[in-house]
Amino acid sequence: MQRSTPGVLLVQPCPTGLGDTGPMIAGAQERESVRPVSPVAAADLDRIRAAVAGSLTDFLDQQRATLAGMDPSLVPVVDEVCAVAEGGKKLRPSFAYWGWRGARGQGPGGGEDEDAVLRAVAALEFVHASALVHDDVMDAAGTRRGRPTTHIGFADRHTTHNFSGDQDLFGVGAAILVGDLALVWSDEMLRCSGISEAALGRARAVWDTMRTEVTAGQYLDLLRAAGGLPGPDGALTVARYKSAGYTVQRPLQLGVAIAGAGPAVVEACAAIGLPLGEAFQLRDDLLGVFGDPEVTGKSADDDLREGKQTLLVALAEEAADDAGRRLLHQLLGNPDAGADEFEALRELLVSTGARDRVEERITRRTALAREAIAEAPIADDARAALDALAVAATSRTA
Repeated sequence: MQRSTPGVLLVQPCPTGLGDTGPMIAGAQERESVRPVSPVAAADLDRIRAAVAGSLTDFLDQQRATLAGMDPSLVPVVDEVCAVAEGGKKLRPSFAYWGWRGARGQGPGGGEDEDAVLRAVAALEFVHASALVHDDVMDAAGTRRGRPTTHIGFADRHTTHNFSGDQDLFGVGAAILVGDLALVWSDEMLRCSGISEAALGRARAVWDTMRTEVTAGQYLDLLRAAGGLPGPDGALTVARYKSAGYTVQRPLQLGVAIAGAGPAVVEACAAIGLPLGEAFQLRDDLLGVFGDPEVTGKSADDDLREGKQTLLVALAEEAADDAGRRLLHQLLGNPDAGADEFEALRELLVSTGARDRVEERITRRTALAREAIAEAPIADDARAALDALAVAATSRTA
């Protein structure tokens, strides 16, 4: 049984691997004592998001002045980094911040200035922005957060200004460089955040590992799309390294490293972060196919048109009959397919049970992460916040 935390619903694992797709709430007595606090409020997300956004704005204003001083034609580049980095839910900095808060009484980094820590964890948004821009190039995606993707936007700029050469090549080249610049700036922002040299040194190993993993994960995604790493296990390998690790586990460990906590807390971060990061990515995969475009900011057909080889697709292929597999092979990744054909694909993902199986895995992995949160050797306020973040990350609609 998980420990009760005020304002947090307690989730137990499903008693079997299949069947239940929703959380099981622990005990009637506990249920009566739980106060209805939203995940956003429990994790102090509004304050953290505002602090992170402010840090990003300050940093990007300085970079805009620097690039404009080099040449005014560089301003659109920094503006694009700004547009990508300043969107989103800021979950990664939030996990990192609460990792630090949860462990700050256990090591030499507990006395770090909180504003400096928030600036340091804000640098995660540049790593994320870099991954998004490069991923959109690799997937030939058209929209991101309700606006044209970076390579599409720069291709349109090429046309608008009547530049010479191929507009698509210009757009892809510009996007690669925008993503590279965001990654460069992630290092600079961390280094200039104001945390102590000792804390920066402790954070560096986690930071380097995280950036290596996410880049390697992008290659594994390319490899899987080309036919390597087949089946559900291949899909989960890609999800772990491309997204799951740098979404929860490494941000948590970054915060813990800044605090200077010991191995037990670092291990707890892995026990929390690996299953929760996977559940986050699986939720993202479902939203990419079944989400409301008005909420997600992208067409629900994009992932199907791009042919993303997610666990959802792997499970459907495994369970489908011959006709279903033919349909999957004909339509998935087909740029000429229309809305009706993509709807037929969605029906296949449901009828084979793939959607339900992914939902069940999200439930089980989230429950496992929340159990690890309940047992982690961290401060109670951080325990409540991380539990709320687990709910927010895996039950979101965008």
